[in-house]
Amino acid sequence: MIITDQCRIAAGIILLMLVPGCGAIGPSSAPDVTPAPAAVTADESAAKSRAQEYVIGAGDQLSISVYHAPELSVPSLPVRPDGRISMPLVPDIAAAGKTPTELGNELQGRLKKYIRDPIVTVMVTGFVGPFNRQVRVIGEATEPTAVPYRDHMTVLDLMITVKGLTKWADGNSAVIVRGTGEKRETINVHLSDLIKNGDIDQNIELAPGDTLIIPQSWF
Repeated sequence: MIITDQCRIAAGIILLMLVPGCGAIGPSSAPDVTPAPAAVTADESAAKSRAQEYVIGAGDQLSISVYHAPELSVPSLPVRPDGRISMPLVPDIAAAGKTPTELGNELQGRLKKYIRDPIVTVMVTGFVGPFNRQVRVIGEATEPTAVPYRDHMTVLDLMITVKGLTKWADGNSAVIVRGTGEKRETINVHLSDLIKNGDIDQNIELAPGDTLIIPQSWF
């Protein structure tokens, strides 16, 4: 009887080995073929980080604080039209085109000649931004202007800022001009349908440097 049971067990094992897939018991020994994530270089990481930071422009209002040196701090300092600023011990320095962190580091380097281990903090308190980071509205807007671009800014955001259309505006003939030179493109936008009829399909997302042109109606 014992011999018969052993034979049955052996036969069962052989049968399992013959059935496809039954031999793959336990964790697979196949190598993991999941592709490794692409490596990000230090330069790419720094460039991405800088792109997400605010860049100072002419007309911005700055607050510059020098730690432990209140006599050198400037609570309200405008960036001149030439993109430069002046402060105690630093009579002339370019600010436009730099992030607040970059400007603070440069000021620290300038002040090392006068004070030991300066710590400079630059804060932007009034925003205009560099020219290529502005969005402009011309034509039949109630208050045509240039405004700083914000992430995911839309046409509706812009129209709220300029307080809508004038009564002479041909809103449905408005266009967005994007880019310059050969890369320039024109995007039609029906502003009247967006503002008066709530056509949300016309609420186009803007890009830095866009110009919205609103023509006048002929009647």
